[in-house]
Amino acid sequence: MRSPSDHHAYPTHWEADVVLRDGGTAQIRPITTDDAQRLVSFYERVSDESKYYRFFAPYPRLSDRDVHRFTHHDYVDRVGLAATVGDEFIATVRYDRIDARGMPAAAPADEAEVAFLVQDAHQGRGVASALLEHIAAVARERGIRRFAAEVLPANTKMIKVFTDAGYTQKRSFEDGVVRLEFDLEPTDRSLAVMRGREQRAEARSVQRLLAPGSVAVIGTSRRPGGVGRTVLRNLLDGGFTGRVHAVNHAFPDDMERLEPEGVPAHRSLRAIEEPVDLAVVAVPAERVPAVVAECGDHGVQGLVVLSAGYAESGREGRDRQRDLVRQARSHGMRVIGPNAFGVINTAEGVRLNASLSPQLPNPGRLGLFTQSGAIGIALLSGLHRRGAGLASLAGIAGISTFVSAGNRADVSGNDLLQYWYDDPRTDVVLMYLESIGNPRKFTRLARRTAAVKPVVVVKGARHTGSAPTGHAVPTTRIPDATVSDLLRQAGVIRVDTVTELADAGVLLASQPLPAGPRVAILGNSESLGLITYDACLTEGLRPLPPHDLTTAAAPEDFRRALAEALTDDASDAVVVTAIPWVGDGSARALATAVREAAQTSGPGPAKPVAVVHLEIQELAEALAGTGGEPAPGTRRIPAYPAAERAVRALAEAVRYARWRQEAAEPGRVPEYDDIDEAGAAADIQVLLAPAEGASAGTGEGASGGAGEGAGGEIGDGAGDRTSVGAESGASGTAGAGPGDDVSPGVELSAADTQRLLARYGVSVLPALPAPDPDTAVRAAERLGFPVALKPTAPHLRHRADLGGVRLELGGEPELRRAYAELTDYLGRPEELGLVVQRMAPRGVDTVVRAAIDPAAGAVLSFGLAGAPSELLGDTAHGLVPVTGRDAAELIRSIRTAPLLFGWRGSKPVDTAALEELLLRVSRLVDDHPEMVAVDLEPVVVAQHGLSVLGASARLAPPPPRTDLGPRHMPAY
Repeated sequence: MRSPSDHHAYPTHWEADVVLRDGGTAQIRPITTDDAQRLVSFYERVSDESKYYRFFAPYPRLSDRDVHRFTHHDYVDRVGLAATVGDEFIATVRYDRIDARGMPAAAPADEAEVAFLVQDAHQGRGVASALLEHIAAVARERGIRRFAAEVLPANTKMIKVFTDAGYTQKRSFEDGVVRLEFDLEPTDRSLAVMRGREQRAEARSVQRLLAPGSVAVIGTSRRPGGVGRTVLRNLLDGGFTGRVHAVNHAFPDDMERLEPEGVPAHRSLRAIEEPVDLAVVAVPAERVPAVVAECGDHGVQGLVVLSAGYAESGREGRDRQRDLVRQARSHGMRVIGPNAFGVINTAEGVRLNASLSPQLPNPGRLGLFTQSGAIGIALLSGLHRRGAGLASLAGIAGISTFVSAGNRADVSGNDLLQYWYDDPRTDVVLMYLESIGNPRKFTRLARRTAAVKPVVVVKGARHTGSAPTGHAVPTTRIPDATVSDLLRQAGVIRVDTVTELADAGVLLASQPLPAGPRVAILGNSESLGLITYDACLTEGLRPLPPHDLTTAAAPEDFRRALAEALTDDASDAVVVTAIPWVGDGSARALATAVREAAQTSGPGPAKPVAVVHLEIQELAEALAGTGGEPAPGTRRIPAYPAAERAVRALAEAVRYARWRQEAAEPGRVPEYDDIDEAGAAADIQVLLAPAEGASAGTGEGASGGAGEGAGGEIGDGAGDRTSVGAESGASGTAGAGPGDDVSPGVELSAADTQRLLARYGVSVLPALPAPDPDTAVRAAERLGFPVALKPTAPHLRHRADLGGVRLELGGEPELRRAYAELTDYLGRPEELGLVVQRMAPRGVDTVVRAAIDPAAGAVLSFGLAGAPSELLGDTAHGLVPVTGRDAAELIRSIRTAPLLFGWRGSKPVDTAALEELLLRVSRLVDDHPEMVAVDLEPVVVAQHGLSVLGASARLAPPPPRTDLGPRHMPAY
């Protein structure tokens, strides 16, 4: 427990673990009074030159007064942060709030002077840049908007730290000192700089794990067998190019080598007289802390912890897992695992198999990450059977790198995305995920990576809604269908099975991307061609009529037909189908013919080719390049034992290629002149104020009024003006709807909801309360007949099936009769919360929702109201802010979209107005994260314009935006 400085509480939330430029880690935390001796020891290790740059004069040691000043902070006007490795400072930064004259000040002064000091041995590791990000975030939290720094001209490294940060700044020179002033408000450039540094640092941290110069296997048994001895054997059999050490405290004192492997044997890591880059830990969980401490003292860069007995085993194991990560990070090490299967790197200069896989896969272009050892084994085995290629030539299903992270307590799929993003040896990323610890970051990294290479994901634990017990991840209420939409929006190819993961991977790694959805089909079986044709239609492709070569076709016939199809402008891809033939014929001759035709496809863009074969395994092996070395540069062709598998993989490639093309010209978030952002912010501040909390949300009745008193639906179908839609938070929506009590906040009244929406140009059709028949008549006369009469009680909202909505009431007698029927049938007026609303133009009933998930962020959802979205889950989702292109795609991506575009001769509705509504709602929740839920239901879209008949909203303090703050690793 840290002691606070002065009278302000110690700000625990400022503590963070960070990855530095060289891939090592450090902890950043506030400096406290307990740090006096650490500060003195740190200062003694700083060179005289660095001290001179810090104090502008020789300053050999700190006085007692200096030490007191630098360790006593109020965490408001005076703040100091330290970067630590182990228990030692490696760098410090502090700010002091100043006034316009440069004198010490308190709030509301919004400028501070900042100064750094980095130990010489750690300069060049990016420590100062990381500290600047964190001290700037602290300053913004404390109301400081600008930093000033004075630097000697010769201190070029520190000047570069400031100038490269990306903040808006001003530079001056006076009295031999460079003065820098810069605003702390994040800019597009500062965010880009921060994320670029994050990518390089995290990629480097993974590289250190995958390309070590030396490996120690700790827990190697003396007898054959056991996890440690197995990994040691796999390292040697795989041809690891570095040095290998066997470590076991039970080895005899006089034992120098482990036989028959012939590797150096040591009782402890301390006995190794050379650096060790990677330690593979295979000891019981209770012995791991001592091993980690020994690794930290020896300077090990990373750990692969195979040991089980952590979070997968219960509460005690979860605590043990947290301690493992904290301990490793305190020594600057990263951890793969615990409960990991291991890591593989097939690079010729590395050949690392630090895993339980009995063989090193042959090299290839696939990067593979799994959270499950069993799935990892299955994938490696399956890819090997698909044709792993020759040792001298990358195979169609070969691996560049493989990581099976187990409980992924530290290194996760996000880290591997950072590494694979610019890894020249990886063309396709394959991932098996059971949980996504940081969905915001994952979608951001996946989108960036997918822009340059395919990312294919299969996600387990889709329907249980809970992550595996070993994974400590943030809670998310987003349904799996929403997750799928968000991944697709980020360019991720999501598949359902491990088989589909491999199918898509081998096609994408070996074939060019298709230019479009047109598919030529040729082969020696009319029936198999028709099956392939049907599969193409099912996947949304546009197949050409199959070209039947007949069962008498020879390899030369295949070559000629494929060459013609590849030069035909009418197709974008080709599927070759083959069945065993009677009489003379060679599968290898056919494979050669297919490869030759694909290799010499003529001018124009290359087209992908896939082969579907029935019971011709020799053909698949020959196409993959096994069993005989093809000529250099020979194109490899993926083969599939079923048409559906080949076509599904091809369809994913078509959709991905289209996303790549669209992502190259990103859409735009439009500006609207009539949006009153400042007015909405002022309203939200008042509504969220504690004194206003009770009046803002008045219980269940007010909640109903917010959703229906502002509008409410009138109509009973797509052709009858409007209909009752889905409940708030229904299945398939983005998280919980505004009506669900899922987080503290303020459920807005109808008037407050309408006022906030109006600030963003969204009008809600008025609805007036009708507590008795006479008031209902007066309300109808005020609004103008015809009107609708409906209840707003929570249990009756959006329940047209109960007969609670009366439409097209053209006069007073009809209205009074309807009022009597509803109160007789459903209950007393005060129980129903009846309202009167003017009828809206006929159209299609839709629902628009936005909700904020703490883990994934703000999500916008769209669907047709009623059964399509509620019963069938036909809802589309997108991350906020959406662009004009995103809004158009949301509308068109639902299965029932034809109802909006003139289905069965009906008139198309005003989708342009609907797109604008989606964009305005997106802007509202993006500009004001306090708007944690917005529900517009129904929105009746007519031929010209639309009517929002019901609206509800909830305000709450916004969840923290970790993706906009300074770089940090997940906290434990």
